[in-house]
Amino acid sequence: MTIRNDRPHPDTSSFTHRYVRIDGHRVHCVCAGHGRPVLLIPGWPQTWFAWRHVMAALAGHGFMAIAVDPPGTGHSDRPQDGYDTGSIAATLHRVMQTLGHERYQVVGHDVGMWVGYALASDFPTVVQRLAVTEAVIPGLATAPSIFVPPEQNVFLWHFLFNQLADLPEALTGGRETAYLSYVFDTWSHHRDRVATRVYIEAYSAPGGLRGGFAYYRAIPETIRQNRVRAGRKLEMPVLAIGAEFATNDAPLLTLRDHATNLRGAIIPDCGHFIMEEADQAFIAHLLPFLDGGH
Repeated sequence: MTIRNDRPHPDTSSFTHRYVRIDGHRVHCVCAGHGRPVLLIPGWPQTWFAWRHVMAALAGHGFMAIAVDPPGTGHSDRPQDGYDTGSIAATLHRVMQTLGHERYQVVGHDVGMWVGYALASDFPTVVQRLAVTEAVIPGLATAPSIFVPPEQNVFLWHFLFNQLADLPEALTGGRETAYLSYVFDTWSHHRDRVATRVYIEAYSAPGGLRGGFAYYRAIPETIRQNRVRAGRKLEMPVLAIGAEFATNDAPLLTLRDHATNLRGAIIPDCGHFIMEEADQAFIAHLLPFLDGGH
């Protein structure tokens, strides 16, 4: 039986939308609150909107939440290249500088976890704390076999499909709803809590799926970079959170040998889209961490 989420959605009318130009391309940012800056990086196939509950909580606890549409997604521009995590991390750091933040904390989900790790590794004096959730990091985690049980393949098939040139666009063009609905159906545990229509609309826009696929097509370069990054451990505090019915302890295990101050948590009764499916439980772990507690 599906458990309905009867908690009200946060009021986003007070959130401020900004567009920052980096090398001629717009990056869409949404800000809430005042205080210590926290950069929020969503994953695929979502947008900044995935952070709405977290943003409201942060804004109410003395933080400035800054959620982005990473290049290629949402209302940000879609350049033709530059989707390896090093390039995206450098772009987002420049966005934060433009907004007036030289040091900040970072939270990343899914592909945003990849980018968050690159940011923390490439800019270790800038990123004060790093919280990541619901991914493994290419080049750090052991590559899985292509011969896995169906229940594991549900979370793996897209890594190969999304990297192909041209074919994904040819098969999904005009069929974005069917394609992305399958992702939301199979990766979530409480699908009714996920703003699927918002994301399907965003990725149905011209170039929307191409921009998302680009992060997967850049995986070989991201792996090359991460093998270099693996030579130096993260020294800032790191929190790795997984969901019971998705990655579980994989985020923690991925970073186990790559951070000197690492803690982990698993959110029960939750699927992949953790900030929406179990926002209160996620925030209960995130807020004390960002506040420097325990």
